[in-house]
Amino acid sequence: MEKTYHIGTGESFGAKLALLPGDPGRVETIANMLESPRFCGRNREYTSWLGELKGETVMVMSTGMGGPSTAICVEELYRIGIRDFIRVGTCGGMDLNVCGGDVVIATGAVRMDGTSKEYVPVEFPAVAHLDVSNALVAAAREKKYGYHAGIVQCKDSFYGQHDPDRMPAGYELENKWRAWIKAHCLASEMESATLFIVSQVLGARAGCVLSAVWNQERANAGLNNPECHDPSHAVEVAVRAAEILIEARDD
Repeated sequence: MEKTYHIGTGESFGAKLALLPGDPGRVETIANMLESPRFCGRNREYTSWLGELKGETVMVMSTGMGGPSTAICVEELYRIGIRDFIRVGTCGGMDLNVCGGDVVIATGAVRMDGTSKEYVPVEFPAVAHLDVSNALVAAAREKKYGYHAGIVQCKDSFYGQHDPDRMPAGYELENKWRAWIKAHCLASEMESATLFIVSQVLGARAGCVLSAVWNQERANAGLNNPECHDPSHAVEVAVRAAEILIEARDD
């Protein structure tokens, strides 16, 4: 099979499910939590490994940062046979109940990205597939990890969030940020909306589990604000959720 142009592989090696970290540096770590991990390939921001879960091949591939590279990854993985996608990444907390180190399961996303708007109009919601979200929640409960499930904000500009006063459009960014918080948005990240919309359009299933690094709103409120750069709990939840989906497929 001819290699896809961007992700650099033309074969899924029998995999139907992919775990999608953003960072290429996390791919091998996640793959080593599977059985028989092995390097598959590397092209641009797309590093891929393979492993086994419950007797089924699973692919682990980095998406890079943001919507455009995520859409390309999902499109090309779908072309070679992947039908289930689980994003496993990091986020910044927004709701005051979200602390650094908490697991956040994104059941839907505010579409402040640009990529998804080139698939469907903005009125169409970006939501995770119910089966995948349920598997992620079940995995978090099974492991007894503190978790939050709900809506996240998905953006394109990291510095638009963290330095809005510098931006000519800062008035809009700040007002919308306040709106998302009033609506109890849990956290902010950069890939979920694109993942959900592209998967929906393709007819695939997608979910998203995140590790909160910290929470700027807790810092602004003078609350205890732990900082955590270890996403291992979110990774463990993603791997267990993948097992649950595979088990359900075999029933």
